[in-house]
Amino acid sequence: MSLSKKIDFALIISVQNANPNGDPLNGNRPRADFSGFGEMTDVCLKRKIRDRLQDAGESIFVQSDEKKTDGMTSLANRAKDKDVGLGADAFNAKKANKDDTAKKACEKWLDVRSFGQVFAFGKSDDASGVSIAVRGPVTIQSAFSVDPVSITSTQITKSVSGEGDGSKRGSDTMGMKHRVDKGIYVAYGAMSPQLAERTGFSDADAEKIKIVLTKLFEGDASSARPEGSMQVLKLIWWEHNCKSGQYSSAKVHGSLKVHSDGSYELNNLEGLQPEIIDGF
Repeated sequence: MSLSKKIDFALIISVQNANPNGDPLNGNRPRADFSGFGEMTDVCLKRKIRDRLQDAGESIFVQSDEKKTDGMTSLANRAKDKDVGLGADAFNAKKANKDDTAKKACEKWLDVRSFGQVFAFGKSDDASGVSIAVRGPVTIQSAFSVDPVSITSTQITKSVSGEGDGSKRGSDTMGMKHRVDKGIYVAYGAMSPQLAERTGFSDADAEKIKIVLTKLFEGDASSARPEGSMQVLKLIWWEHNCKSGQYSSAKVHGSLKVHSDGSYELNNLEGLQPEIIDGF
């Protein structure tokens, strides 16, 4: 049974001496808009959701390179592999039923039935350019800081061993490391029962995402994001009483006001009581 109620949610995220989402086109500096407000893109947040779901044992289609569990070298190979995916025939233009293929993909992978996916294959593939689009019921916005963030950049030196037996030291290389000194970020999202009917996204699937949202940064540590430097402070979870929702997502999200110290205020919406969940 698909999702029975519309759901809205919000994440309050704390960043301390970390690079929450580097911009590769800007020397990997933390993303910020022209007004200085920090940003974590929706793609970055969905990557972390996928990783946490995969850590929990869920079947994930868009796997990161360091978390690949099936040895597939590309998404196309994963989709067409008969043991892991749907089989090559599912993407053969002469044989495939697009609706049937999309249904099988949603049944197989949780992230496909949650966020959707476009299965696009070039002319060199058996599918001869066929494209299969799945529109997911779960959407999440980019997270933005409550106040403009202060970004500190530090010059670093990288030393590596030379060639040969490694006894000779190689030349040092210079680089830069960036961090947000301190910031509170807020992200909003929603789950649509109407779109869930198409992918088979269920109440149980929503509960799985709800659980991983509270521990988004556990197991995500790196030199740019040291352990403990990023934390979900609160998950605000609104469950409406019907599929269409009692209020628009804009009104629900607008009822939350977050302050620079991580505290927040909620304007009461009659008949819609949010669940407040502490981060992991």
